[in-house]
Amino acid sequence: MSRLEIKLPPPARVHEALRAATERLAGELVAPAQTAPPWSELEWRIARAASAIHGVSGLLASRLAWQGPADWRDFLGQQRDHIVRRQARLGHLLAVIDEGMRARGISAIALKGTALYAAGIYSPGERPMADLDVLVRPVDCERCASLLETLGFHERYRFWKNRVFSPRDEPAPVRLGEHADNAIRVELHDRICEILPQRLTDISRFIQPAEAAPGLSPYPSKAALMAHLLLHAAGGIVPREVRLIQLHDIARLAARMSDEDWMEMLQISDQPRGPWWILPPLALTVRHCGPVVPESVIAAAAACCPAILRSISRRQQLSDVSLSRVWVDALPGITWAQSVREALAYALGRMVPSGARKSDLKLAAALQPSLVEGGWYDLSQTRRILRWLTSHQTRSLTMDVVRAAIAPAA
Repeated sequence: MSRLEIKLPPPARVHEALRAATERLAGELVAPAQTAPPWSELEWRIARAASAIHGVSGLLASRLAWQGPADWRDFLGQQRDHIVRRQARLGHLLAVIDEGMRARGISAIALKGTALYAAGIYSPGERPMADLDVLVRPVDCERCASLLETLGFHERYRFWKNRVFSPRDEPAPVRLGEHADNAIRVELHDRICEILPQRLTDISRFIQPAEAAPGLSPYPSKAALMAHLLLHAAGGIVPREVRLIQLHDIARLAARMSDEDWMEMLQISDQPRGPWWILPPLALTVRHCGPVVPESVIAAAAACCPAILRSISRRQQLSDVSLSRVWVDALPGITWAQSVREALAYALGRMVPSGARKSDLKLAAALQPSLVEGGWYDLSQTRRILRWLTSHQTRSLTMDVVRAAIAPAA
């Protein structure tokens, strides 16, 4: 593959190539082909973008049965090496935080990727971990924040569901994929919840045990971990930002679940109708990772899922509900609304965003200046609506990764 610069193609071409690469690479992780795809130089670089967007470079490095061009092989190998080195740093930080929490009597749970690695679900270098997610009780949140301050972190920003702490001397991150030297941030949660698309779904009481020893602890059960993975994936599907690595998280844990574990998981819900939000991520996982979920669980998930969402979930592809979809959608989560009133409220919130939503957009632009290149964050809401109605607007997050992938190899 040439190291010369390749011109960014038209967005429609990027969209087509990114979708094709996403679906092909997803298939390779389940049933590896014996021959490499017949991609052009541009398509191989966009495949790097797809691999980075979905966090599966480490898995591809060990799973593919073919090699592909030298630059592609180098990219996957380097990504795996960066993941291994980054995990070593994360392991050290986890030990330091655990020691500090024990000394201060703070109980916490190390979430998602940390828990999956601790359970041996992934081998070193397979799964990236951009941040360290920690759940603490609301009463311990400030004490934990104080601990992080003493360890050289500062609160960089806060969203509605977490607070993000980064090193005071945080370097500029590498834009494509994983890098061992990128700063490790700590995301501090005091609850486990998502907004789907207007409705707050909170499963904190099922995740945080009533009594726990000081320090970092695992989830109380496989069912609790699975419920969190499914809720987190659902929260990614709504804005069409779910990642393939999240589906593999679900699939690999599902392989270890007993019938009793699944029964317990199906009881984890803050709604009388049950966990209505689990079918879309389960259906997507089965579609892209194989029949890893018992049919009885899929049937139970379908029974409590709203009819429209249930119907759409049965035909969605990963490239429909992830950053592999290049276009900005006006109402990406409308099918998750459970009533006409909720749908109207969601639509109104998209057209006339709240002050908190406007602040989030400004914060995103400030934290990642490269996202402003497309001009979307600089537009007024009125002009954004006109763009939605009159043309296809590209997603800044997607195009930022594509530009980095197409740039000359280092």
